[in-house]
Amino acid sequence: MTDSILFTVDNGLAHLTLNRPTRLNAINEDAARAWRDLAQQVADRDDIGAVLFDAAGPAFCAGGDVAEMSAMDGDSAATIGELADIIHEGHRTFAATPKPIVAAVNGAVAGGGLGFMLVADYIVAAESARFVSKYADIGLTPDCGVSTLLPEAIGMRRALELTLSSRSLTAAEALDWGLVTEVVSDGQTDARAREIADVWLSGATAAFGEAKRLLRAGVGRDYPSALDDEARTIAAAAATSDARGRIAAFVSRSASR
Repeated sequence: MTDSILFTVDNGLAHLTLNRPTRLNAINEDAARAWRDLAQQVADRDDIGAVLFDAAGPAFCAGGDVAEMSAMDGDSAATIGELADIIHEGHRTFAATPKPIVAAVNGAVAGGGLGFMLVADYIVAAESARFVSKYADIGLTPDCGVSTLLPEAIGMRRALELTLSSRSLTAAEALDWGLVTEVVSDGQTDARAREIADVWLSGATAAFGEAKRLLRAGVGRDYPSALDDEARTIAAAAATSDARGRIAAFVSRSASR
């Protein structure tokens, strides 16, 4: 397995770390294929209930490693398109899997790095983190899900501002815009992200995961389909021993008040 993305599983928590710090964790061919394959592994493994996603070094992710891709033999434009498809396959798998994802974000997030960050369902950013598009600066267009995930997170008007200008957001501004979920002191992102994952894993893990899946799947589909999915999902949840036990405990507490 490649070391461009580190991967471990411990007590139900899958931990993925972008690991190209000297390239600001820009995604090359090796990392793109690892991302796709690890996403499928996370989806397939029954011993994983939640995911923590972070990055090594001073930056979270600078997007695609365009310099490496353009230096490849053959048609570099075609190569960039092919690798985007591979990355997107991983994104689709992470979005569809009923396993919640928390991201710990430090340093710069640029271009496609925004898409990698927004794969997460809960984003913890360091105070010193910065967020910028920069696609147009090199004559390229959004990929890595940015054209969908960014407007979903912050609204179309602000997504257009970030994409069509040189605007750079501080962590505080990103929080105000809804780009990240919370901001913590530098050096505390991984600890806080792990706390969040531990809550998921120590609680009704399956219910957290299915709630994530329903919300992710609901974007862009018709209302009747969403309602049908909700009905099937809550019925399946109610049939589990975990839910029956938790409901009984809730009823007992309510009766004693």
